[in-house]
Amino acid sequence: MADCIKCGDYTKFSGGLCLACYKAEQKENKPVIEKPSKEKEEIEGLTDQDWNYRYNMIKGRIAETLIQELFLSLGFSVFRYGMENTIPGIMDLLKGVRSEVATDIKHMPDFVIQDPRNSSVYFVEVKFRANESFKFSNLPKNYPYHNAYIIVVSKKHIKCLTYEELEAGKEITATCRNYLGSRKEFDLDKKVIIDFCDFAVKFFENV
Repeated sequence: MADCIKCGDYTKFSGGLCLACYKAEQKENKPVIEKPSKEKEEIEGLTDQDWNYRYNMIKGRIAETLIQELFLSLGFSVFRYGMENTIPGIMDLLKGVRSEVATDIKHMPDFVIQDPRNSSVYFVEVKFRANESFKFSNLPKNYPYHNAYIIVVSKKHIKCLTYEELEAGKEITATCRNYLGSRKEFDLDKKVIIDFCDFAVKFFENV
């Protein structure tokens, strides 16, 4: 099958987490959402584990789309850079491979973003966190992209720290002021960010 994007162990889903890492992440961030109950005569559908996995995968994709559209609306060039986007079919080739290069590929950030004003280019990793919490230990083990920016989308805010800042001990929390709009590297229009925070509220209000 595939390898866990966090620890490298076996996982059922390509580009996903193994059961142990998935449970650890759920415990740290938020209790598992219960699958809606169905009438007994209905088809069973997904297992509870698969339902929660897909549910959280969709939340992550929504967060990625919000950030992609935010930067596009401000004139940035945005390129999807994740493994499944850059090298289609690579998951099959990397089954069971544990080399340093394979690990780097598996941990590729979500986007490459280019600033049209000065041609600066950035690696961007997007995470959704309902509790607005993210720290260095939440990154995959041996995460190789030390120049990446980690953008955390929550129900109310969009915050950002670099890999180096996380490594130095900084954290994204519900009370911190590490807002994306405060990053001088991007120099983004704060009013536009507020608009996208409103989108996040609408999309994630029941999460």
